Amino acid sequence: MSKKYKAAFITLGCRVNQYETRAVKEAFESLGFETGDFSEKCDVYVINTCTVTAESDRKSMQMIRRARNTGGKEAVVIAMGCMVQINPEKSAKIEEIDLAVGNKDKISCAQKAMEILKSKKREKTVEVSDISGKREIDSAKITGSDLTKAFLKICDGCNNSCAYCIIPKARGSVCSKTVAEVKSEVETLCENGYKEVVLTGIETAAYGKDINSDLVTLVENVNECGKLERIRLGSLEPTIINEKSVMRLSECKKFMPHYHLSLQSGCDAVLNAMRRKYNTKMFLDVVRILRENIGDVTLTTDIIVGFPGETEEMFLETQEFVKKCGFLYVHIFPYSDRAGTLSSKMNNKIDAQTKRKRAQRLKKTMLEMRKEVLSNFLGTEREVLVEKTEGKYAFGHTDNFIETRFENTGKKVKKNDMVKVKLTDFPESAEYVNAEVVKV
Repeated sequence: MSKKYKAAFITLGCRVNQYETRAVKEAFESLGFETGDFSEKCDVYVINTCTVTAESDRKSMQMIRRARNTGGKEAVVIAMGCMVQINPEKSAKIEEIDLAVGNKDKISCAQKAMEILKSKKREKTVEVSDISGKREIDSAKITGSDLTKAFLKICDGCNNSCAYCIIPKARGSVCSKTVAEVKSEVETLCENGYKEVVLTGIETAAYGKDINSDLVTLVENVNECGKLERIRLGSLEPTIINEKSVMRLSECKKFMPHYHLSLQSGCDAVLNAMRRKYNTKMFLDVVRILRENIGDVTLTTDIIVGFPGETEEMFLETQEFVKKCGFLYVHIFPYSDRAGTLSSKMNNKIDAQTKRKRAQRLKKTMLEMRKEVLSNFLGTEREVLVEKTEGKYAFGHTDNFIETRFENTGKKVKKNDMVKVKLTDFPESAEYVNAEVVKV
């Protein structure tokens, strides 16, 4: 009887990375591997790296070293993904790694790990394919998820050239799965009990540009999947939103009334320096279109504070613009230099203390705004998909992405149940809304 090998996985970075780690994990399982915890001794450790910031590189290296320290010299340590793709030469010099694989070759890790274990040969291998130019998307597919909702990669790559971002170099240009491929994957997930999918990509809004399709058409087709109950989208460029696209999406009954719109700054001068493709007037028009056409819609976004050249006045413009938009939540990031980007070569860098203070100030503004948004929904009844249960409470998100907490005395509800609740109040932190169960 052959030995049963054990592999552990850890993911740094975005939702696409999480999807790809799951796909790689399923490839390992298909070869008979058991899945272990990253903190325990295993035969193989797979680190799906991120390189969006210098800090991401540091954390990726930290996980690589941790894997070697935990697994010892006998373990096979594999680094894959963006950090390797951007810098294969540097990856080749990392002594803890046995195999380094770029973004195009992740699925091959399972077979290669098995070959290394069986041969017992430890020659460092670096495999990074060229991802420049037109290409087809990789063959990654999943049949399940480590979360209640399933994140499904519909496209890879990015056609933007934002001043602060290295990812187009790590991911190449946009390449998409066909509508039929996505729909088939969703149907498999539904057969395996998943009720909610999040369609995502590196540049989700650019889906289909390489295959004569588009994101709205994809959503309309996924909406036809019989057992599916909820569709969400990953982060969107606001340029995809117009009256026609919103009307078509609003007719998809399974499409949830929540949009994550990538803003990055509420100051036109900063947006221009960032090389974003819109201004605040265009963004505000998108907000208007969504609110006029979709009842109870909520909006979330991302903001970078302290971009090179951002003055106090520019920051205040962002602060006021955020208030005007009325976001449910804002992910706030102090600007971080990334070597190889245009912004890393810019003058007028903002010091760390100023960036930190601006982030704190914007967070305070966001919390005040969040409370106003949440207050508008108190007393209403909404469907919640239960994502976890802890002690006497259950947690989940409403259709419009409000995180709720409600008592689960007697364990009447369980993970993956759809429950109707009435929103009642929220704590000072506003991290969730308390609710009462109306119908299980």
